Amino acid sequence: MKTPKRLLPLIEDGLIDEVLYPLMSGKEASVYVVRAGREVLCAKVYKDAAKRSFKQAVQYREGRKGRNSRRQRAIEKGSKFGRAQQEEEWHNAEVDALYKLSAAGVRVPKPQGCFDGVLLMELITDQSGEAAPRLNDVSVPEDLAIEDHATMMDYVKLMLCTGLVHGDLSEFNVLVDEEGPVIIDLPQAVDAAGNNHARTMLERDIRNMTQYYGQFAETLLESDYASEMWALYEKGKLTPDTKLTGKFTAVTKKADVDSVMLQIKEAYKEKQERDERMREDD
Repeated sequence: MKTPKRLLPLIEDGLIDEVLYPLMSGKEASVYVVRAGREVLCAKVYKDAAKRSFKQAVQYREGRKGRNSRRQRAIEKGSKFGRAQQEEEWHNAEVDALYKLSAAGVRVPKPQGCFDGVLLMELITDQSGEAAPRLNDVSVPEDLAIEDHATMMDYVKLMLCTGLVHGDLSEFNVLVDEEGPVIIDLPQAVDAAGNNHARTMLERDIRNMTQYYGQFAETLLESDYASEMWALYEKGKLTPDTKLTGKFTAVTKKADVDSVMLQIKEAYKEKQERDERMREDD
């Protein structure tokens, strides 16, 4: 096949030897299978911002810390340099997330680096050595659906423990090999502590996963991992070793109406006394 223009510099620099075939084209990137020596890898070519159809990118960037103040100021001003830096940060966000999550025990493709807007990483394959299918292309028996859903909830928990929320997790962003699910597509991963939308995104990620696996195991639809996880996270009690149950009961305290009314009356009485003293002073 004809080598895509964006991959030519990688061949010229000896990072890859040849492009074998296109794997897929999505809303943010085109993915190719490439050869580097004896190794077969995946090359993710990010689309330019103007061609990318990913929605609400600003929402995902909220809370990300700039690498230096000069770049951050340029990004905020929207200058040409700033836009270029913003694109670089978008690409680097996925590389950083892949390294961080792999170290945390989350199954993701092992990254090899990002070069001029091209991410080189491990190619996830099936038993025959072909590119592994996405979760939406497979159906699973009930017992395996329950097992894989538990695995995914554990991965989401581990992600949150590292301070990240995927933000776009669904059956389209999960690959399946003989060992189970593998999470992909992380340029939009958000800072759980610094992004005001993090909880909503976590809830959506978990809902998407639960609804998909729930097709094969309806009992999963009754779970509430999102509320359980977030409540523990907010209290600083979520750890990689936390055993999740998928059950959550909100703790609500019954309002002490009598106590509140007493405080109001006392405040009103104090005000009357102050007003009376002021009149006497006059």
